[in-house]
Parts: sequence; structure tokens; C-alpha cells
Amino acid sequence: MKRKVYTLCGSVKFMDKILEIHENLELEGYVVIGIVQHIRQKPYTPEEEELLDVIHRIKIDMADAIYVVNVNGYIGSSTQGEIEYAKKTGKEITYYVNPD
Repeated sequence: MKRKVYTLCGSVKFMDKILEIHENLELEGYVVIGIVQHIRQKPYTPEEEELLDVIHRIKIDMADAIYVVNVNGYIGSSTQGEIEYAKKTGKEITYYVNPD
């Protein structure tokens, strides 16, 4: 049986909610590709940020759908770019908070 694969997208300032949704989706039987947890004490260099963006788009390519963790409807510019990429590549998009 093939299981649906989600890639999570959202601001890391909501990491607690992202981790909660990650767990809940897996307990519902989905395969979830997560977000790097940003546990470093120092900021990423511009090159590291660019690399992480490229890798996240590869994660979107690997998934059937993205799950946007938009707490209080918040979608930052990076997440908006991921949504546009998902649309362009024909991925299903699910939102934590309905954007309408």
C-alpha cells in the first residue's frame, strides 16, 4: 500500500506546531518530510540558506503534497515561494489554517 507523502512548509518560528503536526500526520498513517529544526546558536550564512532552500524544494519534489503550517494565517516570503513552487509542480496543497 502506497502512503501519501507530505512535505511540511512554514515558518520555523512555529516549530512547536510544525512538530505537533508532523507527529499527528504520521500517526494518521502519512509519510512526513520535515523542516530542519534550526537548533544552531548562530545564524546560517547566505550560502547555507540558499542550500537549505534548494534542499527544501527537492523535498517538495519527493512528496505528493505539501502541508503549510500557517499559524494564525501567517505565511512568510520563504513559505510563499515554496507554495508557488508546489503549485508550479502540480503538488496538492493543504493548509493548517484556511487561507481564504
